[in-house]
Amino acid sequence: MALYDLPLEQLESYRPARDEPADFDAFWHVTLDQARSHAKPPVFAPTEVGLRSLETFDVTFSGAEGHPIKGWLLVPRHRSGALPVVVEYLGYGGGRGFPFNWLTWSAAGYAHFVMDTRGQGSGWLPGDTPDPEAVGAGNPQFPGFMTRGVLSRESYYYRRLFTDGVLAVGAARQHPAVDPKRVVLAGVSQGGGISIAVSALEPSINAALIDVPFLSHFKRAIEITDANPYVELAFCPSTATSRPRCSRL
Repeated sequence: MALYDLPLEQLESYRPARDEPADFDAFWHVTLDQARSHAKPPVFAPTEVGLRSLETFDVTFSGAEGHPIKGWLLVPRHRSGALPVVVEYLGYGGGRGFPFNWLTWSAAGYAHFVMDTRGQGSGWLPGDTPDPEAVGAGNPQFPGFMTRGVLSRESYYYRRLFTDGVLAVGAARQHPAVDPKRVVLAGVSQGGGISIAVSALEPSINAALIDVPFLSHFKRAIEITDANPYVELAFCPSTATSRPRCSRL
């Protein structure tokens, strides 16, 4: 796997060519308007998990298509006034895990909202949110999430996930312990990519803490690496008389 393919000074100034469809903004406006029209008020269920200095809430909020999405909200038990909130998105394959997996930001005095990732959670942390659109969709896919629903932009998996991410911000803002005007996003790998997308789709965000963002330039990534999960986008036809020959979708 290539860690990088350009000298540092070129990487620092690298900007990919943009190939933006004419209806790109309209597509996302419609997507988010539809999701918000299905949304129900978020539910913050107090959950005691033995963290004496924190209040912990098991969150359920409406995401894409009105699907229920799980999350955690952790806030310092002793606080004065509403707090800035860090909304965090997760790396590829991981789910929301357990509250004690997420102590850093709340220990530092902030509210911390952790969004579960629909359909994921069989990897490094368990999850609790299914992806209903994947059931009976009649859309073939490579194992993983990169090609789920890829035959249509309306059915593509990351359309749903980015929509979930935007609505997670709205849900976090509705808890009385949160200052809705002070919201920061955070994420590593897939979570970093989601943070970039949500920052663009929800311009009221104050800042984003992004680390090694996956999903940020598919086309270039599949040209320079054959590592997971970008290998999911490789198509390797084979016959009985020839070895597989891989090309890129």
